[in-house]
Amino acid sequence: MNWESLLQVVRSKVEEAHAAENWLDSRRLFHGRGNCYPGFERVCVDSYHPAILVTLFEEYEAEDELARQLWALLQPFGYTGLAVQRRYQPRAPIVWECGELVEAPVARRGTLQFPLTFDRQNVGFFLDIESGRRWLEQQVRDKAGQLDNLKLLNLFSFTCAFSVVARAAGELEILNIDLNKGVLKRGQANHQFNQLPMKGVRFVARDALRDFKRYDRSGPFQLAVVDPPTRQRGAFEVETNYAKLLEKLPACLANEADLLLVLNSPAHSEAYFREMVAAANSGYSVVERLPQNPDFPDSDPDGALKMLHVRFNRSG
Repeated sequence: MNWESLLQVVRSKVEEAHAAENWLDSRRLFHGRGNCYPGFERVCVDSYHPAILVTLFEEYEAEDELARQLWALLQPFGYTGLAVQRRYQPRAPIVWECGELVEAPVARRGTLQFPLTFDRQNVGFFLDIESGRRWLEQQVRDKAGQLDNLKLLNLFSFTCAFSVVARAAGELEILNIDLNKGVLKRGQANHQFNQLPMKGVRFVARDALRDFKRYDRSGPFQLAVVDPPTRQRGAFEVETNYAKLLEKLPACLANEADLLLVLNSPAHSEAYFREMVAAANSGYSVVERLPQNPDFPDSDPDGALKMLHVRFNRSG
């Protein structure tokens, strides 16, 4: 297996990052899943300095050689360990193959850090949605000084990275909703790790759709993030449940609100997403689709992560 073209992309990315002021920020160095690099569609390389994580979604010849060549390329930039996760194997094991085990890897985003779990399939921080985090950061900065009681609803909050970014950007109340109590505990720990004030930040284990009436009175919310899984067995299916949730959501929104709606499904186009939003409530209007993270090139924009800034106006 000739890895040279992959290594060229990684070399270019890491040299570009190293020249920037925020070069320690976590980023994807190689994104094969966007089908822009023939032969490497099932390979990704992520930088969580000083750790490198290589993810293989199918078996390749000479995987150990890839690890060695990447390590020779990246070690001079201050990395201390390289791990390989083989998603094609049961339980998706992560093995440290070069350098030393990094005891406490973190995702870095400016002054914020998010502890990672390299012993699980999902490490706990999504690099591709950075455009959404920047959008929310700016929304909080713009609104916090204008509104006395700014509130954010963070649905399908996972480890609450959106909440951390929002709380670091300004004063507001935040309600984080997720079915999984374990990820909510990690979300709370993420706030504490970054020494953020916890007053007004809540972590509630609820089903975002079925338990809507158990949290809707916590509003009205001027901001909302809706980032559901494409498919969560027995709990959420994009095709059947997303529209229902969008129909319910206005009941807990302020008369004017800004929403970040996310769809991570290659099978559903941007046009499908926009039509679903428009049909859910006449008060919704799509302002824009947020730009893709440039570290995640995709040959098909409809197959990529879709993030819509939607404005809600109760007067329609």
